[in-house]
Amino acid sequence: MRLWQQMGVAAALSLAVLGQVQAQTAGGSAAAASAAQALPASKPYVIAQTYTLQSQVLNEQRELNIMLPEGYHEHPELRYPVVYLLDGGQHEDFTHMAGAVQYASFSWVQRLPPVILVGIANTDRKRDMTFKASPKFVWPKWMHAYTDAYKNAGGSDAFIRYIETEVQPYVQQHFRTGPDKMLVGQSLAALLATEILLKKPALFNQYVMMSPSLWWDNQSLLKQAPQLLRNMPAAPMKVYLAVGNEGPEMVNDARALAALIRKHKPRNTQFVFEYLPKEDHGTILHPATLNAFAHFFPRPPEK
Repeated sequence: MRLWQQMGVAAALSLAVLGQVQAQTAGGSAAAASAAQALPASKPYVIAQTYTLQSQVLNEQRELNIMLPEGYHEHPELRYPVVYLLDGGQHEDFTHMAGAVQYASFSWVQRLPPVILVGIANTDRKRDMTFKASPKFVWPKWMHAYTDAYKNAGGSDAFIRYIETEVQPYVQQHFRTGPDKMLVGQSLAALLATEILLKKPALFNQYVMMSPSLWWDNQSLLKQAPQLLRNMPAAPMKVYLAVGNEGPEMVNDARALAALIRKHKPRNTQFVFEYLPKEDHGTILHPATLNAFAHFFPRPPEK
């Protein structure tokens, strides 16, 4: 067979195969569309509502994801503690932590009373959760590959003012809140929670901090802690700190912070530190948070 004949046969075969593929694809699409049309009626499964704030402090739109406790609307006489969750966006920690909060507050679990969960969503996490670093800041070697992600860092002062002057008043105005306010954060969010505990402790009366990124700015917040802890209010407060098997720098910094809190905390501050060797930076959030709930709200003895 000559070359032009071979090419003609090959072209014919290619067209035949393409026609079969197109027919199969069309048939598959039709089948899929038919199956989709055959789905039974459904309704959305809603666990929370998203509220948009135009922040004057940050000059941008921000979102809060808020889950109300079971029975909230049926009992208008009740007020509830509020758990403020940093990294609280829908695609951050809000959805899975909402499940942990719901589970902990079940009557047969009793690790947490019914609460209002407020997820504070991020727009620029590394900006909002870090304070301004010194010109002498030396990046840890294990962070060298990520330094560009911190180009906007240093905005925690404004973010704390946003929480204090916009988020908390918004929640208190629109929902039946009680006096207890808990702040939950992990990693950079725990660095921010530590900064609030040390510099503006009265913003919350319960703190849950896991794997705080105290390496930031040559551990300057850790170095300031002894003096700052002396200014903590005498009012009752609960503080939980945990770290997992996350390398010597993270573990040693957390242990150092724990020792300082123990040494300098006011008498009415209840403090718990836990080292969780079976957890790492990615797994510590749920087990540590549930442990914190259990420490803060001991299960009543069975009658």
